[in-house]
Amino acid sequence: MVLKVYVSGMSGNKEVKKRQQRVLMILDSKNIKYDTVDITEPGKESEKELMQNKSTSSGGTVSDPEPRHPLPPQLFNDEEYCGDYDAFDMANEIDTLEVFLKLAPADTTAVCTAQIELKQENGEAKKEEAEAEEKKPEEEQKPEAGDGDVKDEAAEKAENENKDEENKEKAEGDAEGAGENTDEKKLSATTTNSAAVKTTSDSQSDLLLHSERAAAAM
Repeated sequence: MVLKVYVSGMSGNKEVKKRQQRVLMILDSKNIKYDTVDITEPGKESEKELMQNKSTSSGGTVSDPEPRHPLPPQLFNDEEYCGDYDAFDMANEIDTLEVFLKLAPADTTAVCTAQIELKQENGEAKKEEAEAEEKKPEEEQKPEAGDGDVKDEAAEKAENENKDEENKEKAEGDAEGAGENTDEKKLSATTTNSAAVKTTSDSQSDLLLHSERAAAAM
């Protein structure tokens, strides 16, 4: 199996040139062996025709979004089509380049990638959970700003209210006591006056009775 990168050495499209350079640079950095096929070289007409016929992606650029023929770079593994630049770049970004180039079994790599991502997610989740557990006791123990002052003010206010209530009750009790004393004094005075009136009436009755007896005797 030979990886082939189809390029155009005489392309006037600057974006095509940059794409070709980037593909070759990435392959070199990953130590992936490949053969470069320049479709503009003499005697490469059959390779050019093969690339144009089997490429299912156009490789369109900003300046030429819908080219009449597929634009390089196009990648093949022997004669099996892999994809154009955009597909290559995406595979490189998500770390599935060897699968894209058909250099590794797709299922195995997919499983490995999934396992790696799962392990990373689990590790991050556990790490976040551990950090949350560590922060929780600290947050519970740490009083919020101003809590002590608020609690002191609330306690002082409650104490003042209790004192006011006690003073009010005491004042009401004193008032009731004063009222009772006044009623008792009034009752005592009334009783005294009644006794005095009765005594006076009894004296007058005695005098009248004595006068009548004296008159009868005469």
